[in-house]
Amino acid sequence: QVQLVESGGGLVQAGGSLRLSCVASGRTASRYAMGWFRQAPGKERAFVAAISWIGGTNYADSVKGRFTISSNYAKNTVYLQMNSLKPEDTAVYYCAYRDIRTEADFGSWGQGTQVTVSS
Repeated sequence: QVQLVESGGGLVQAGGSLRLSCVASGRTASRYAMGWFRQAPGKERAFVAAISWIGGTNYADSVKGRFTISSNYAKNTVYLQMNSLKPEDTAVYYCAYRDIRTEADFGSWGQGTQVTVSS
């Protein structure tokens, strides 16, 4: 079991920046991927970005060029730097973890952190 704790959400004006953090603890793996998803009111949860244990990254088209995912492998921590925020980025952001060896998809989830972007 992997536990995830997110932090860094809040209220920001359009055009502003926020940095989310997520720390993984428990039965973490040597080969893993960590990612961020978001769920806006009335919408399904959507992929935002992901990073592998070797640093490979992937982004949703809607955030490319504005968001940057990074990680500290030694600290089992992933970050999401969000710049040029738009009102449509408002959502609950969830951190996710996948053990590459044993899971076909992300299997552990954080409790979520609210990001609100005002116009």
